[in-house]
Amino acid sequence: MPIPRLRLSLTKLRRLARSKKARLATMVTVVLVLLSLLIGLFLKDLPSPKKLEGQNYPVSTLIFDRYGTLLYEIYADANRTPIKLDSLPPAVVQATLAIEDANFYHHFGFSLQGIIRAVKNTVFANKLQGGSTITQQLVKTALLENPERTLERKLREAVLTLAVEIIYSKDQILEMYLNHVPYGGTAYGIEAAAKRYFGKNAADLNLAESALLAGLPQAPSRYSPFLNPDRAKARQGEVLRRLVEEGYISQTESDHAFQSALTYALPATDIKAPHFVFYIKSLLEEKYGLEMVERGGLRVTTTLDLALQNYAQSSVSAEIAELNRYRVGNGAALITHPNTGEVLAMIGSKDYFATDEDGQVNLTTRLRQPGSSIKPLNYVTALQLKKLNPASVLLDYPTCFLTGPLRPYCPKNYDNTFHGPVSVRSALANSYNIPAVKTLAINSLESMIATASAMGITTFTDPTRYGLSLTLGGGEITMVDMATAFGTLANQGVKVPLQAILEITDYQGNLLESYDPQVTQQSLSAFFVEDPAVNTVGFTQGNLSRVLNREPAYLISHILADNQARSAAFGANSALYLPGHTVSVKTGTTNDLKDNWTIGYTPEYLVTVWVGNNDNTPMNPYLVSGVTGAAPIWHSLMSHLVADQADQPLVEPPGIDGTNVCQLTGRFPRDAEPCDLRYEYFWQEAFPQDYHRLKKNIWVYKDTGLPAFIAAPTPAANVNLDNLELKEHLVYSDPLVPEYCLDCPWPVDNQGKAQYPKVSYSTTTQATTQELPGPSPTKGP
Repeated sequence: MPIPRLRLSLTKLRRLARSKKARLATMVTVVLVLLSLLIGLFLKDLPSPKKLEGQNYPVSTLIFDRYGTLLYEIYADANRTPIKLDSLPPAVVQATLAIEDANFYHHFGFSLQGIIRAVKNTVFANKLQGGSTITQQLVKTALLENPERTLERKLREAVLTLAVEIIYSKDQILEMYLNHVPYGGTAYGIEAAAKRYFGKNAADLNLAESALLAGLPQAPSRYSPFLNPDRAKARQGEVLRRLVEEGYISQTESDHAFQSALTYALPATDIKAPHFVFYIKSLLEEKYGLEMVERGGLRVTTTLDLALQNYAQSSVSAEIAELNRYRVGNGAALITHPNTGEVLAMIGSKDYFATDEDGQVNLTTRLRQPGSSIKPLNYVTALQLKKLNPASVLLDYPTCFLTGPLRPYCPKNYDNTFHGPVSVRSALANSYNIPAVKTLAINSLESMIATASAMGITTFTDPTRYGLSLTLGGGEITMVDMATAFGTLANQGVKVPLQAILEITDYQGNLLESYDPQVTQQSLSAFFVEDPAVNTVGFTQGNLSRVLNREPAYLISHILADNQARSAAFGANSALYLPGHTVSVKTGTTNDLKDNWTIGYTPEYLVTVWVGNNDNTPMNPYLVSGVTGAAPIWHSLMSHLVADQADQPLVEPPGIDGTNVCQLTGRFPRDAEPCDLRYEYFWQEAFPQDYHRLKKNIWVYKDTGLPAFIAAPTPAANVNLDNLELKEHLVYSDPLVPEYCLDCPWPVDNQGKAQYPKVSYSTTTQATTQELPGPSPTKGP
């Protein structure tokens, strides 16, 4: 028989606490006196617990741009409105107890269970969770200003915790906690939090709102519904789950509260570059703690260029307004120095205060699918592994990939056509899909993910989660990660981490940390001396590391800067072309038209742009493409950056050579079979390994001329030769398809379109077959 649900009231908890307190009060007093005698000699100047009844006066933190312009002032709300515990709805108190300290009314300031649980979750589950009781949190928040973790501080905290437990009742402690604890931003105390997030008094909070607010004190920025709505919702669910476990509410009440829509109040504040500011605030909290950030008087000089930020914000906002009729509701942009990692501008949305697209969500840090903009990371993997070179030919024909028990994966090109034999240069420059998927099959998922991760992508953690669509954008990434990865290409294989802070001091001018971009540039220059050791993957200098050889990175940048190579798909005068400037650039649009990207760079500037809709609503399929949407914003920003600068051509590494190869095969010419030539660049360690040869004798059907693709010159003994003959044809191959007849006839449908055979093969065995139209004597390899 199930145990009846217990609905514990505060009155019962208080009565239980008073009875236990009466029995143990004398013992605690004696222990406190003895403890005070033992440690009083070296714990001097303890703040008085009576300070809890007064006010604290924090020093605000100031955030500046790189030139000293104030962006935002972070401060604690000194004019908090105290509230009485009995004035709060039960849900506020119960939610706080459930998530922060379920045994609050049963202990005397310390919880062994809480400490053990915190250690277990932090060490073994990698899950952030505090082990402090409500009394300890109150002491740390209101009485101890120094956040350092030392034995002396722990002793001071312990003594003050015991003192607070003796001096104040449990209700008083809980009331003071709810008036002191930070809920994020300037909201200290539950009353300020209720007004900041919901525009109402704490007395008017419902269960859903109470659960969300109760989950904030552990990590206000991490769980902020303004900054991280998904995490905030998950945290609310965790609070509701604990309420059910503690018997305060039923599962039905929990489900109803979780499904209830929350209406947030927009914060009114004077702030410049808000997405960037709160990005900085989150970084500071991770390193210094919320208390230090909001009360410690930090002076933070950032990498942001406010004038450039304002220009970029205007460009994004104006273009999104034009695209609105195409069902494009939002956009974001990130501008960095790839050679130093400095973040110069961060546009998280079209308007931070926009209500129609969750403007406060910072899309530069949110997960989105990159579309084809991820392809350079796939191709550079192939070049790094020497499996392909820029002249390698890939057959862009209808192709299906067999991956285990799943149905065949049959990608299509963006233009819904096929382009026949194409070079790697042409395939990447024009963003053809089928050659890209073939390249990933040649590389393997594991190899591409390893390369992408080394270049700065942090979200590709498990190859088993992805398939071959990864190279078309089938894995989620963040804009900041893409900026780091493309910066690695701009730096010819050296990963330079992004930097958003130049200097931090306290309010008295004492230096806490600094970052010198010139030092990073000097370190980067050490990677380009003519020494084989520094061109070896794994070489490090400070926080910089070589993750690619110079030559593969250079070749990818060269392809992305080749306006002639991409003109077949984008035209000669697209938004990707900046006359007089060498700029490497790649677009990306997801197949479902939910994300549209343009990412491009010079050695000095890198611009990443995204457009789409926060709610993943598809954009207009007829008006949004690789050269619309994000590309015009990118063009505006990059043109602005390089307007007064001389061209910066790509610097050719010593290991690069150029030579003529055959246009159709990408191989060296030979006298026996003349060919049209084109000039191509190669890594000296990965030149073509074969000579041009297209003409080949193959077996074909006499009546149709269709290729049989069986062993030549002698077919198998069980094959009927009456309907076969050897004929010379132009036969192509790529690493996955051993033979493909270019000039053979193929069946046509009733509309006169050629019906090319589908090439199917397994990515594990790379075995290939060709399904031949009509009757066939056998299947070839």
